[in-house]
Amino acid sequence: MAKRLQTGIEVLDRKLGGGVPAGSTIALCAQPGSQVELFLNELTAMRGTLYISLGRTEEAVRESIAASPARTGDPTIRHITGDAPIDNAAKLVSALPDASNLIVDPVDVLERASHDRYRNFLNEMQNHMANTNGLAILHCLDGQNVPQGRDTTRFMADVVFDLSTTVGADSVENRLAVPKFRGGRALNEVIKLELSERVAIDTSRDIA
Repeated sequence: MAKRLQTGIEVLDRKLGGGVPAGSTIALCAQPGSQVELFLNELTAMRGTLYISLGRTEEAVRESIAASPARTGDPTIRHITGDAPIDNAAKLVSALPDASNLIVDPVDVLERASHDRYRNFLNEMQNHMANTNGLAILHCLDGQNVPQGRDTTRFMADVVFDLSTTVGADSVENRLAVPKFRGGRALNEVIKLELSERVAIDTSRDIA
């Protein structure tokens, strides 16, 4: 069995048999108004991380990580702007050292590029992560304007995490599904999570 890399989220690593296979690419899909940043922040604590931000500035990401109540690391943060985001992201990815994390937040900007260019970027990124035993997380915003490349992201990804957030009259419920898991067993259950200070199982109600 391929070496497993921990995500830093204990409940998830336990249910996935110790983590995800080294070299994997994860599509983390969540609504824009969710607490999905806790996932990304906790991931930075596990190993050296390159955090590519395609939305927020480097300062905003750094302040968010510093203010997080969860355990975090000290990632290298790069904010990509301009007319060639895929080219700039590819250069950064190609320089990643062995056993590193890669976070792309959000990947939507790249998903709006032409199909061929985006697919080539994903292939090159996945080859690099596999050759260096790293772990890539692509943060996918599941909002009202989903990019044309989202199907490509989910198809190419080795693992898919679907986080859904439901706001009720007196509560907020977060549920995590793992419908796809190459190199392992996908979960046949949905995990109810508490996303406040850290990512943990929601014990206030029945666990789905």
